[in-house]
Amino acid sequence: MQHLDITVVSQAINWLKQQPVWLCTVLSTYGSSPRSPGALLAATQDGHYCGSLSGGCVEEDFLRRLAAGEYQAASQVIRYGEGGLEPNVALPCGGVLEVLIEYLPAGDESIDYLTTLAGALNGHHALVKRLTLPDACGSLTLTDFASATQVERRGPQITLHIAAAPRLLIAGLSSVALYCADFASSLGFEVLVCENRPEALENFAPQLRSNVTLLRQFPAKFIEDGGCHANTAIVALTHDPRMDDLTLMEAIHTPAFYIGAMGSLRNSARRRQRLQQIAEFSPQELERIHAPIGLPLGSKTPAEIALAVMADIVQQKNRSATPLSQGESPAPGVGAQDAAPPAHLANS
Repeated sequence: MQHLDITVVSQAINWLKQQPVWLCTVLSTYGSSPRSPGALLAATQDGHYCGSLSGGCVEEDFLRRLAAGEYQAASQVIRYGEGGLEPNVALPCGGVLEVLIEYLPAGDESIDYLTTLAGALNGHHALVKRLTLPDACGSLTLTDFASATQVERRGPQITLHIAAAPRLLIAGLSSVALYCADFASSLGFEVLVCENRPEALENFAPQLRSNVTLLRQFPAKFIEDGGCHANTAIVALTHDPRMDDLTLMEAIHTPAFYIGAMGSLRNSARRRQRLQQIAEFSPQELERIHAPIGLPLGSKTPAEIALAVMADIVQQKNRSATPLSQGESPAPGVGAQDAAPPAHLANS
């Protein structure tokens, strides 16, 4: 779940105090559909809506049908694009989109339902949501970690395993780390910063956003104690070998989907040599480390470097959550680890 989905649920709760709300959840996509499973949209019958299901073509048709009095069942599934389910409207992108629509009457029961969902999203917890068409949701419970939202369908029974927000663990504060924390927060990541160096805490900690969690401890210790799940990205951005090397030594033993360290080609090669000699990492383990970190954007400033780092993380996150179909071409930028290094890393 991303930041936009938290906004959708919060807005729906406000609307439910005075009027019914239709909550839409993307169940599955095929082809070029722009939104991933689990994406949310909430709407009222008078045309107000929050969230997104597509680039606009789906929303327009949905709101028109809603205003005409359709979708009165407690739950139903519709399909946009080729395939037959009503409304069977073709998408300009050529994809297919299946959407679960839930009718939520105004009042405390619906508000309590969405408040439970909002609490999980804000607390970065995964959920399991179960319902049987055309009835209302019968179960919404916290569950173990899920790396990506998944949908199970058995006839009229629908189960959604709703993933928690991805986590970014920043090992050590720096000017680049501050921008990474800002960008990651805006992208809906749960952001944790581990820092125990007094000087870094004094210089950088006051600039962290209020929704960033600062852990005043050594990053390697936090990782060793189980602080990372499979939907975690771990980045070392300090240029301090004592901080960065030990972070990587612990990170390599986690299921984190992304591990990266800042540094030039020369320094990254030296770090790999140290890790191989000291920690006896195998070539396969070293391959997991993105170093030099980030996509090759020609970055110069701390903000540009952080943008390159977060672009790389988002690319890896999306590739992990949505494997490429047979014959599908990777998105632009895939394989950037084999490309030329970012300009800011070439000679430093």
